This record gives sequence, structure tokens and C-alpha cells, in this order.
Amino acid sequence: MTFAADTRFMALALSLGQRGMGAVWPNPAVGCVIVHGGRIVGRGWTQPSGRPHAETVALAQAGALAKGGTAYVTLEPCAHTGKTPPCAQALIDANVARVVIACTDSDPRVSGQGVAMLRAAGIAVEVGLLEREARASHIGFFSKVDLDRPMVTLKLASSFDGRIATASGESQWITGAPARRLVHLMRARHDAVMVGGGTARKDDPSLTVRDLGIARQPARVVVSKHLDLPLNSTLAQTAAEIPLILCHGPTADPQLVKTWQQLGATMIPCAIHAGQLDPADLLQNLGRHGLTRIFCEGGGGLAASLLKAGLVDQLVGFTAGLAIGSDGIPAIGPLGLSRLGNAPRFNLQSTRVIGPDILHVWERT
Repeated sequence: MTFAADTRFMALALSLGQRGMGAVWPNPAVGCVIVHGGRIVGRGWTQPSGRPHAETVALAQAGALAKGGTAYVTLEPCAHTGKTPPCAQALIDANVARVVIACTDSDPRVSGQGVAMLRAAGIAVEVGLLEREARASHIGFFSKVDLDRPMVTLKLASSFDGRIATASGESQWITGAPARRLVHLMRARHDAVMVGGGTARKDDPSLTVRDLGIARQPARVVVSKHLDLPLNSTLAQTAAEIPLILCHGPTADPQLVKTWQQLGATMIPCAIHAGQLDPADLLQNLGRHGLTRIFCEGGGGLAASLLKAGLVDQLVGFTAGLAIGSDGIPAIGPLGLSRLGNAPRFNLQSTRVIGPDILHVWERT
């Protein structure tokens, strides 16, 4: 197989794997392509809730044609028995001749062991093709394994001068319909959508994916130290139907905790730091819950706390062509900075025109 062909098939595997983003947590969204004689005979990606795994799906599609073929996998095949048998063994049993892996798995149950199993069985193994792209695709999974927390995307939709509402609180709509539709797609590609308690009280959001024909919904996370959230809200009314996670302080009213549990919410107590919920403890708790990718939509106080703690991995900004002025509500709360050198910095990755607005995506330095 030529390098160009290998690259094309791995790119396809990466594309397939991304179909599982937001639907497979706590597992990684892996893609797999099986090729025999230059022809694709099997394709697979991690299925909803994390199983079956991509390799299992692709091998089932390929059947006997997998024998002597090449498997392209975006992440090192698992080597341990969990709720499913190891994928490395499945590839061995299928008698594939060669496995091309984009990147190894840092999970200690797998790291290097999947490659070792395959090589011990006489299978040719190559590692590192489109590794950068694969690591970007699996950033949430790696963050959970390596940092004990999910990756965080902070989304801000603001005026040209960085305001999210007028002084009176009017905010609908600063950006146009195309930007709002794209936000729904971004929600769908994350495990959970997160907001602060102030946003939940003010906007009564549903935090769902709408108008895209997608039935599966991300979990909703609300960060509220005192659990002072309206019990007649949209979130409360839908807690039994769509996952709702409430992160609260240790001194929250036990009766409120019980009431929200009865409504169907998952309650996660978090530690306090500097009078507020500790953002590091918050994310570690969400990681232990299984989340790998979180889409944070504010408000300003939550955004500031995550930025100050260095816990934002990606910034997604939608900027509209209007000015609100200094009396408007800023997109990010106080950071307490006295020197520019202490400001959190991000590298620009891409810009796009979205209807009348500008989308800019930044990644942590």
C-alpha cells in the first residue's frame, strides 16, 4: 500500500470516528477502516454509549474479507477485557495482515500493550500516521486519562466590543441564525453543555440540540453553589428525560438536593475555593462521572473562573458587527489581572464567516 493510499484510508477512519463525538462517552470516538486488495471491505466507528467499538463494527462488516487485509484505526486497539473483549484480539482472530494506528493510547490498561499483542501475533504494525489529527480528535479522551478531567470548550457569542447583553440585560439576539445553528451542532459534538447558575436563572435555557434532526441529547451541567435554581424551570421539567447534572457546594440545602434528585437530576457536590466552587474539583468530578468533552456557554463568572484556573482548552468566539458599549454586560467576568503577561493566551486556529458574523477558534498555548 502506498503512503498516499494509507493517508487516504486513515483520513476516512478519522472522519468516521468523529461521527461518535458526544455520543460515546466515557469511551473515545474511534474510527476504523479495513481494506483488502485496495478495496474498503469494512468501516466502523464507536457506537452510542461507547460500544461496540469501532474495530468490532468494521470487522463484522468485513467478515472473511478481513483476512490478509489492512486495518486503519485512529487509536491503539484496546488490549484489556472490560465490558467487551479486547479489540487487539479481535483483529488477531480475524487474521488481518497489517494494522496502521494513528496514535497510541495513554490509558495504562492499553498503552503499548495493544501494539505488543498485535506484533506478537505476527501482524505488521505501523504507528503515527496522521497522529496530530488523531490526537486533536481524541483530545477529550486524552484529557480525561492524562489530566483527570474533561477537555473544555468555552463558547462566547458577543458584540464587536465583547458584550453579551445591554445594560438592561437584553441579549436575544446578538448573533444571527446561522451562528446559532452552528452552536447547536457544536453542542451535539460534546458530551455535555455547561452553564453557571446565573445563566440558568436568567435565561431559563433548555441547553438541548434542536432543529438538526438529532435525537440524542448531550448532558446538561449547571454549576450552582447554593442550588438556588427555579424548580419550575425548563431544566427541572426535563430532568427526567434529558440528563441533568447539578454541581453544587457542600452546604447546599439538603432538601433542595433531594428535590432535584427526585426530579431526575444527578447531584455532584464540589469543593469550595475562594468562596466559589473550585473549578478544578468541578471538572475532576465531571471526569469521574465519565464526561470527556464539555461545551461551556457561560456566564461571565463561570468563564472567568475556568480561565483563571487554566482549564479552558479551546475558545470558540462568535463576534457580531454591532457595538453595545461599556455599560453592557461583558462576556467574561473579572480576572483580577494587573499585568498582560498573566493573561491566559490562546493560539488562533481558524476563522470563518458565518452569516453576518465571524467565527474564530483558538486553542490553549
